Amino acid sequence: MIFIDLHLHSTCSDGTLTPRALAFKAKSQGLSVASLTDHDTTEGVKAFLKTCERREVRGVAGVELSADFHSVMHILGYRIDVDSPLFQRHMKDLRQGRDERNYKICQKLQQLGLSISIEEVQAEAQGEVIARPHIARVLIRKGYVQSMGAAFERYLGREAPAYVPRYRLSPQQCIETIHQAGGVAVLAHPVQTTDDYGELVDILSSLKELGLWGMECLAPSHAPQQVFQYLRIAKEMGLFPTAGSDFHGTNRPGVSMGIRVKFDFLPWARLGISL
Repeated sequence: MIFIDLHLHSTCSDGTLTPRALAFKAKSQGLSVASLTDHDTTEGVKAFLKTCERREVRGVAGVELSADFHSVMHILGYRIDVDSPLFQRHMKDLRQGRDERNYKICQKLQQLGLSISIEEVQAEAQGEVIARPHIARVLIRKGYVQSMGAAFERYLGREAPAYVPRYRLSPQQCIETIHQAGGVAVLAHPVQTTDDYGELVDILSSLKELGLWGMECLAPSHAPQQVFQYLRIAKEMGLFPTAGSDFHGTNRPGVSMGIRVKFDFLPWARLGISL
């Protein structure tokens, strides 16, 4: 058995550890394989991989893309060529969409009577890619809410008054973008997409026709019965199962890094590593 985690976030999106610190933690937690999968950016991947190599952890270049779908759909990309010009053009468009969204969220908060500016959020981010947790931290610091959870429930969450949807690629565009960078595409945390197994099979069938390679079956957010069903569905559909915690550091309390799997859990060579 080995300890792996193919779903990690750093300060380059909405995590609280830098890519380098994340690699150090992966080593200290005993991980054999780790992948940095920040939202819509590969900015931290090179630093992460370099530190993983020095710490004797097999690092995988990754990304997590948010697809335009009627429910939450995130598609992970592994073994990404982060220097691919076409891939980075898509990342630039996504980052621009994120910047516009952050500005609109601040405007909505101001309309709700809260004193908050995009400049304050930028200062809070300290050069990191700005995401909603940075806005939440400003709200906490200014006393509008007491916790990250409260900030999302009251203001920033999907059903909250300051929520703004962001620019997303279609599921097909997500998979094509990953393929164009030489990677493989995996559906992340399927429980967030649907809790209906029949609907999930239909979704996976459509995504597989587009080139989906795998599904994240092992995750702390999945109940044991869900894990069993996901592994069964993946096997029946010819998809590779993956494992990831969706670790965000202190932005997501209670989620620990690392999942134990069999040594031959995945065809590691397809992810560009050997064990």
